[in-house]
Amino acid sequence: MNSTRQLLFPDDRPAERLDTFIAECLPDISRSQLKKLIDSGQITLNGVTTKASSKLKGGESIQITLPDPQPIKALAENIPLHILYEDQDLIVVNKPAGMVVHPAAGHFHGTLVNALLYHCTDLAGIGGDLRPGIVHRIDKDTAGVIVVTKNDQSHQHLAAQFKDHSIKRCYLALVHGAPDNQSGTIDQPIGRHPTQRKKMSGKSRNGKRAVTHWKTLKQYHSSRLSLLELRLETGRTHQIRVHFAEINCPLVSDPLYGNSSRTTAIKDMELRKLFHQLPGQALFAQSLGFIHPKSGKYLEFSCEMPETLQNILTYLDQKQ
Repeated sequence: MNSTRQLLFPDDRPAERLDTFIAECLPDISRSQLKKLIDSGQITLNGVTTKASSKLKGGESIQITLPDPQPIKALAENIPLHILYEDQDLIVVNKPAGMVVHPAAGHFHGTLVNALLYHCTDLAGIGGDLRPGIVHRIDKDTAGVIVVTKNDQSHQHLAAQFKDHSIKRCYLALVHGAPDNQSGTIDQPIGRHPTQRKKMSGKSRNGKRAVTHWKTLKQYHSSRLSLLELRLETGRTHQIRVHFAEINCPLVSDPLYGNSSRTTAIKDMELRKLFHQLPGQALFAQSLGFIHPKSGKYLEFSCEMPETLQNILTYLDQKQ
């Protein structure tokens, strides 16, 4: 059955385009999806079909009808997996950089879900679910530990742990510059960027609370780089990348939030060559800890750092 969402444009807000306001309020709806909804009459303004460019001046009522999502049938694919742990309830994997977690537009094959469907036949929600058993994500170009459930009970139990922030998630990141202190917490809401739809931002008017705890492990003064240990309290999209970019410490080689001038300012050409070997941002999901949904025991898993990032850190240590 179709679902509907209601929005009210505030009386005291400056005039704004309809599509811009909806995109900010509902960041889970893409621009292309938004256009289709408007063009097909699924979005009404004061009960009347409208255009994307309609101006909102205050007090308007907006109704969005969202058709039921069409299930994407992910195909099982024989893709090698680095399995850290597995039992009848869950599986813990060291996801390689370059692998998308679940199928989506442009990535219907080669995902972690495709690989898991081949490896195990008892994942939760296989019957057409877009993300069978997936309770959290790691960016495509970030390697590291991810847990996937195999049944509904385990899925709900772990999902609740993620929701109440009791999961232990530790990352390592190499950033340009250095935070002001040796450790601290960034508590800054994150939502869809107001103008750049591929990016997330702390400037969104409808951001959700995002909390990252950090500690400086090493500072490489000659290269103006820092190695940070990060603990996620929340798990917003691109959380670490956004938080540190917005305190002027962008992750090395981040294609979306990075600063190319920071890289070109580094005179060490050998180091810059090592940067180019990274598949994306210098970020690594090092460890994951949680309560097992059936046994009630605390489990924690970690994996080795990707070779491309380790090569950079080894080189930097030798230069110290």
